[in-house]
Amino acid sequence: MNKTITDGIVFTPPKFAFGLHHWSSQDGTPGQDDYDNEPNAAFVPADQDFSGCLELTKTQTVQKLRAFYQTPLSPGCYLRIRTRVKLVSGAFPTVSIAGWPGAAGNVHLTGVNEAGPVTSLNTYGEVVELSAIVGSGNRTGVDLHWGKDAIYGHFGLDLTGPSGGVVRIEDIIIEDISGAFVDQLIGAVDVRDYGAIGDGFADDHDAFEAADKAAAGREVLVPRGNFRINGAITFQNRVRFVGNITMPDSARLTLLKDFNLPSYIDAFGDEVVAFKKAYQSLLNFNDHYILDMGGRRIELDGPLDMQAAVDNKTVFNSRRVVQNGQIQANANAAWTPDQVVAQATYSTSDPKSLTSVANIANIAVGSLVEGTGVGREIYVKEVNVGSQSLTLSQPLYGAAGTHQFTFTRFKYLLDFSGFQKVSGAHFDGIDFQCTGNASAVLLPPDGETFHFRD
Repeated sequence: MNKTITDGIVFTPPKFAFGLHHWSSQDGTPGQDDYDNEPNAAFVPADQDFSGCLELTKTQTVQKLRAFYQTPLSPGCYLRIRTRVKLVSGAFPTVSIAGWPGAAGNVHLTGVNEAGPVTSLNTYGEVVELSAIVGSGNRTGVDLHWGKDAIYGHFGLDLTGPSGGVVRIEDIIIEDISGAFVDQLIGAVDVRDYGAIGDGFADDHDAFEAADKAAAGREVLVPRGNFRINGAITFQNRVRFVGNITMPDSARLTLLKDFNLPSYIDAFGDEVVAFKKAYQSLLNFNDHYILDMGGRRIELDGPLDMQAAVDNKTVFNSRRVVQNGQIQANANAAWTPDQVVAQATYSTSDPKSLTSVANIANIAVGSLVEGTGVGREIYVKEVNVGSQSLTLSQPLYGAAGTHQFTFTRFKYLLDFSGFQKVSGAHFDGIDFQCTGNASAVLLPPDGETFHFRD
């Protein structure tokens, strides 16, 4: 990509031969002082090393040279500013490529580096090459990382160090070298070009949204790094994750063009986190109703709390399908059932309740109830610690009075007990592999049944 060729954009400021009124002794913004007729500046038409050059005497603490010309900048465009200089006489200064970044409304963009690498001039007559690269992305080799908000720059040099030195400066050249950064990514929009940092701490949410908007049908590239996204985000375009992202539990990632588990694994770099995030999106958007696991296997070291993964919902009544994968429990103590033995009272006048339940605070919703007069598959639906009562999934028989009951809370691969009600959930072609005490049976919330077709 070279915008000089493709779009006819001119980046290089006017030559010194065209007049020093094109060059500012300040920042380069309109109305500032120029070097025309200044005693410390003159155009030299012939020099043994340069065909034409500016001779400048350093008289200020920081002697600035900036073009009044506004060199345009855009996300994804990388420019190299270069020139050659030599010290003619006087004190030995230091010199660097420098620029003034302009944002929308012609305001100064603050908080960015405005000077490139510093070079010392310590030999008279020696020609020294200077260069610096400016661009929006925080890329290796970019000296002036100005982000996506810089739309132009006034470029030139800074002379620093001791004053009194006389320096000759060749015409400044600015060229588009974007191909050095994006030639292998022609069809992609890099999130770094829109301000993403990828250090695991800075919030890159806005940069990701800007990159997706700019993609307009192209692929969005998330390069190597750890990108923090602090809010929900929906990608309208395809996304290629080379690096990974982290998000708060409540923040949703929706990949409209890549809604499958392998894409979420690429995004988060962790299969369990990816499964929870994909399921969170599945229940929060109507654009898709099938989550394809792509044949991937999820290994669990403990029960997966599905309602915690979708913490903005406790009831869901629409059809959703998870298919084509494997969920496996790794053997460890996390799958050992919790068991509580407690005395409680049952009355046929309230057939789905136990009252005066001892040790009730330790009894979990979803526990299997066993004891006198208890039929098969009776579970605890609700627990009210304050009233020492609990609600059962079905009535008991022959259990009137006070008895001792055993409450066993099994550990499920996928635990939906936090939902009040979930219906229309299907698991097609999912292989549940249990180890030790883990249960392959999903806990049915509110009496609903989950459907399996293996």
